[in-house]
Amino acid sequence: MKNYKYIGLFLLSLSITSCDVDNELAEIPAEVVAEVALDTNGLDFSTYISVGASFTAGYTDGAMFIAAQENSFPNILASKFGADFNQPLMADNIGGLLYGGTQIQEPRFYFDGAGPARLDATPTTETTTVLSGPFNNFGAPGAKSFHLGVAGYGQLNPYFGRMASDPTASVMGDALATNPTFFTLSEIGGNDVLGYALSGGTGVDQTGNFDATTYGGNDITDPNVFAGVLSGMVTALTANGAKGVVANVPYITNLANFTTVTHDVIPLDAATAGALNSAYAEYNAGLQLILSYGLITQDEVDSRTISFEASETNAVVIVDEDLTDLTAYGLPSYRQGTSDDLFLLASASFIGTEAVAGNPLTVNGVAIPLADQWVLTPQEQAAIKTATDAYNTTIAAVAAANENVALVDFKAVLEEASAGIVFDDYTLTTSLVTGGLISLDGVHLTARGYALMANKILAAIDAEFGSNFTSATDGLAKAADYPTNYSAALR
Repeated sequence: MKNYKYIGLFLLSLSITSCDVDNELAEIPAEVVAEVALDTNGLDFSTYISVGASFTAGYTDGAMFIAAQENSFPNILASKFGADFNQPLMADNIGGLLYGGTQIQEPRFYFDGAGPARLDATPTTETTTVLSGPFNNFGAPGAKSFHLGVAGYGQLNPYFGRMASDPTASVMGDALATNPTFFTLSEIGGNDVLGYALSGGTGVDQTGNFDATTYGGNDITDPNVFAGVLSGMVTALTANGAKGVVANVPYITNLANFTTVTHDVIPLDAATAGALNSAYAEYNAGLQLILSYGLITQDEVDSRTISFEASETNAVVIVDEDLTDLTAYGLPSYRQGTSDDLFLLASASFIGTEAVAGNPLTVNGVAIPLADQWVLTPQEQAAIKTATDAYNTTIAAVAAANENVALVDFKAVLEEASAGIVFDDYTLTTSLVTGGLISLDGVHLTARGYALMANKILAAIDAEFGSNFTSATDGLAKAADYPTNYSAALR
C-alpha cells in the first residue's frame, strides 16, 4: 500500500505541472516617444547657399577632400532643411591640389598613433579643371573678408578657381547669382586675423589703413574695412527678402594650434645646462651693464636673463621684437618663453632640431633662439583679440539691425569647448587629437565639430525665426553619426 501512495503522489505532481499555466512574464511595452513634426514657420530653404572660407568649405585635417566636404556644416544643414545642395567636390579623399600636374597643396593629415602625419599619397585634384555649377557652397579656403568681392579671385585662390563661373567672377557675385532664399555667412573675419596668427605675428596690424590692396597675406585687416565689407554682403544677400544666419568670430588663439606646445619643453642634464649658461653669460652681463646706464628697468633685465638647469622643463629661448631695442649696444632681443606665450603647433617639430647637423651648439630653441614666426607674444595676441572684438561688434550690430538675419555665437561655443562642451553622449574639447572638436591641423573642426556647428546654427534659426529644429524629431545632427578622424586607408 505504501507503494501505491507514492505512485499517487507522483501522478498528482504530473497533473499539476502539466496544467496549462502561463509562466511567461507579461511584456513591458517600450516607451513610445511622440514624433514631433518639423515646423519651419514659413522659412524658404529652396535655394540655400553658404558663403565663407575654409570652415564653410568643410576643410579639415589640413586639407579639402570628399568625405570632409560631405560632412561640412552647410551640407549637414541642407540635409535638415530638405534642400538640394551642390558642392565643388574634390577628386579624392587624399586632399591636396595639383596645378598642371605639379603638387601645390599637401595631402591631408591622419593620426599615425603618435600624432598628426601627412598622408603618403599623391593628390589627384587638378586645379586647372573647372567644374560645372551652379553651386550652393561658396566656401573658399584662405579667403579674407575683402577677398570675397574681388573680381577674378579664382585666379588667386585655386579652390574658388575650380568652381568660378568665369575667370572674372567673384565669390559674392556667383553666390548672389543663385538668387538665394536662405544663406549662412560664416567665419567672415577669421582669416583676417588667422594669417597673422599662423605666421607668429610676422604680418602687420593694418588698423588705420583703409586700403586693403596694400595688405600683405599675413596682415590683420582694419576693422573699418571689415565693417564695410560685411555690411555690404549682408545687405546684398537680404535684398530680395532672403533670410540667413551670420556667425561671429572666435578667439582663434584658443584653438589647438596655439595651445598644444608649451614653453617649457627643453630637457637638459647638468653638463649641458652649464655649457648653455656659459654661452649666454656675456649676454646676461650685457643686460646688467645696460641697466647700470638706466636704459632698461630691472623688470626687463629679469625677463630677458637666460638661465638653464638640469631639468625636463627648461623654457625655450625666443626672439621678441617687442623688447627694448638694444642692438646698438650689441645685444639682441632674446628672452626665454613663458606661459603667456603661445607656440605654434608647427614649432613642435622644429624645437630641439640642429641648425647644423651633428652640432649640439646649434639646437633651435636653445642655443639658437626661436624666430618670431614660431611664437605669438602677448602683444601679438592682444592685436588679434582687439581686431576680433571689433569684427564681432560689427557682426552683432549688422545682425541686430536686420530682421532677416540671425546671429550665432561661435565665440562663446569655442570658449565653452576649452573646458568641455557636451554634444549628445560626448564631451568635446579643443585638445589636439583627443578632444574630438578640433581636427589634426589644430585649426579646423572635425566632422563631429562641424555637426555641432550645424546644430548651433539650427538653434539660432529657431530663436530668431520661430522654427523648431531643436525639438523636431531628427531636427538636429547626431554626434555619433560623424567621425572625429578619418582612416589613412580612405583614399
